[in-house]
Amino acid sequence: MEFTSEEGEQRYAVLVRAAAEAVVGLDFDGTLAPIVEDPEAAHIHPEAGGVLEALAAQVLAVAVVAGRPARQALDLGGLEQVGNAIGDAGKELYLFGQYGNERWSSTNRRVISPMPPHGLASFTADLPRLLRRYGAEKAHIEEKGLAVAVHTRRLPDPASTYDSLLPALREQAARHDLVVEPGKQVIEIRSPGVHKGIVVETLVEELQAGGFVFVGDDLGDVEAFEAVAALAKSGMPTLLVCSASDEESALVARSDVLVNGPEGVLALLRQLTADAAALRA
Repeated sequence: MEFTSEEGEQRYAVLVRAAAEAVVGLDFDGTLAPIVEDPEAAHIHPEAGGVLEALAAQVLAVAVVAGRPARQALDLGGLEQVGNAIGDAGKELYLFGQYGNERWSSTNRRVISPMPPHGLASFTADLPRLLRRYGAEKAHIEEKGLAVAVHTRRLPDPASTYDSLLPALREQAARHDLVVEPGKQVIEIRSPGVHKGIVVETLVEELQAGGFVFVGDDLGDVEAFEAVAALAKSGMPTLLVCSASDEESALVARSDVLVNGPEGVLALLRQLTADAAALRA
């Protein structure tokens, strides 16, 4: 791991001392799971389960906060089994899907989900026509139940097509009272009012957390970073970690620590686990 400043290194040391009262929040794609062309083919890193179980023993709780549906995130790589093992050990794993709209925990082992947002069905019905207008009819459309995502990664010129589609999709989404969430060669359309920052605030309040770590990699994690930064200003021990890539750099300047993709994320979590255990020994 690479600290972005001396202050970042100090924040890590303070967070380690507060680990027993801290929540560790983790994005899914690009953080626990490598980015792949087909989002349905993604899997968490094969070593992630064991790392999360060991981490959970040293912290207050672990929360995976995904953009993808909760059930899908639970199934990709056996995360539900990991959560059950953590729960059986008396600790807590939370899984928030679709930016916080869905919730599962190792205590309440079922997905709690709201109804799809008003306007999503009509937006989705109009989407193929809009994509044809921009020559993007072969873009992959991922229907998530509570949202729909347009992936340009498989197209001949994914970056240019993305740039053309983004303002058009924003305009169309606004007509249906929906919002756009840009990401790494993906544009997601969903209901307003819920984001990962709200998840951070909810967990702090519910668990009376005394520290917070958040690890993310993309624009969808900005609100979570902002919420954690606000906690830091209030005096809470915090750590912001960017799973860096060449595709997106929005989180780099906001981070205390930079790591290299899921491999780097797991290395940091192992270090945090070992350092926290050593202090408690």
